[in-house]
Amino acid sequence: MSEISIAESAPVASAPGSTESANRSARKWLIAVSVMLGTFMQSLDISIINVALPYMQRSFHATVDQITWVVTSYLIAIGIVLPMTGWLAARIGRRVYFIASITSFMLASALCGAARSLTQIVIARLVQGAAGAAMLPLAQAILLETFPPYEHTLAMSTLSLGSVMAPVFGPTLGGWITMHWNWRWNFYINVPVSALAAIMVYTFVHDPPHLRKDRAGEPIDYMGLIYITAAFGLFEFVMSRGQNVGWLAAPWVRYCSILAAFFVILLVRQELRFPHPIVDLRLLRTFSFTLAALLVPIYTAAVFTVNVLNPLFMQEVLGLDAEKTGILVSPRAIGLAIGLVLVGQLSRRNLDMRYYPALGLWIAAYELWVMSHWRLDTGVQGLIWPIFVFGLTIGGTFSVLTAAGMSEIPKERLGFASSLFNIMSNLGSATGIALFSSLLTSHHRSYLARLTAMGMNHVGPAAAAGIALKAIGPTAWLLSYNDVYRTLMFVLMVVAPSCLLLKRPASGTGIEMAGD
Repeated sequence: MSEISIAESAPVASAPGSTESANRSARKWLIAVSVMLGTFMQSLDISIINVALPYMQRSFHATVDQITWVVTSYLIAIGIVLPMTGWLAARIGRRVYFIASITSFMLASALCGAARSLTQIVIARLVQGAAGAAMLPLAQAILLETFPPYEHTLAMSTLSLGSVMAPVFGPTLGGWITMHWNWRWNFYINVPVSALAAIMVYTFVHDPPHLRKDRAGEPIDYMGLIYITAAFGLFEFVMSRGQNVGWLAAPWVRYCSILAAFFVILLVRQELRFPHPIVDLRLLRTFSFTLAALLVPIYTAAVFTVNVLNPLFMQEVLGLDAEKTGILVSPRAIGLAIGLVLVGQLSRRNLDMRYYPALGLWIAAYELWVMSHWRLDTGVQGLIWPIFVFGLTIGGTFSVLTAAGMSEIPKERLGFASSLFNIMSNLGSATGIALFSSLLTSHHRSYLARLTAMGMNHVGPAAAAGIALKAIGPTAWLLSYNDVYRTLMFVLMVVAPSCLLLKRPASGTGIEMAGD
């Protein structure tokens, strides 16, 4: 009799719990979509205007050097504001800060589209970069608190669908918009999407209790603010402009580099001594976080460098136009999407996800080795397949690194940890692109000189220069790209095993069942 009663009453007793669990699940995904919209638009604006720069140059009657300030100003603003995001979120709340960021980003985007002079658009891009800098670290902290620990890798994979794939789609989308509409619409499209994101964040995102306490009595780290602005502003300025003047060959690059290093030393000293620092360097005492924070810049340097090099290779070496290039590099986005979804689902099945980035980086290194053997007559299949596999294997690596690195960080410090994590990511992408672009240029000059000398030894003196240069130009670029791809390959091969030293991220259906 009692067994029948228990059996009959079980469904009734479990119904409220099932409904509550379903509501929690729906809410966390609504929060994920809310913050993803903002991070997607912010990441998209890093690359979407690159192909539109020549059209903007004509509109503003600017030189090539002047128009690049449209990109440089955006990156400098991000570099300065990014280190402050955790501190600002702790003082005013993540919800308020996110809404303020995305609203300012929306207004600055509209001003960029309406700009009538180079000065106007550079100022608007500074505001846009400063506004958008906070969105990714805020989104990471929000999702890490919204999703349970065993779904942290899933949460980071979901967020990465926007933040990692946006720069991949950027050049293709920007080229299409510029050709079929106008370069100004590369900025105007941010307005409706940002407005929707702000409404969704206001509706679904709420601060946890530890962010609601009054911090009015806490002293403000004014010196930290000054050191951050000087150090990261100078760093981004050098990384963005140094290559144009031959790096250390220019006196201002040497002076700015020395000053940046000096302010970094002052910043470290200040933040380790101040009771409520803007950048919490004490988090680096946690081994998994420190290791992940050191691996992330290497990862971003490789990914962003390949994102830049692949289109340039196809246009400069193979002579393809922008539209064909966009089509050929698009499989990387497909691979990234599949990799991110795959990692998100595998992380819920009691697997040790530390093996994924280690194996993924090794496979990515192999695909870079394949790219280093591209030739002037390489066919479509030879181009597309390594690009797709590179995206597939590299796709979920950032998610696993983030989840593993944050696994031992207390909830009340997640905002500071996410800020520091993204500082390292930003440093990696800026430094990687600058260094490998310089390596490409220097190798090209070297190969061009050697091949020209060889060519002049085999033709008559009168015609030697013109014939040799026409014949060896693409070959010099080809050999230079081969060298850079090989260098990236060795870097990934060396760092891959260290992923196994990370703390294992929480995962598994057993945990999920217990939690539910």
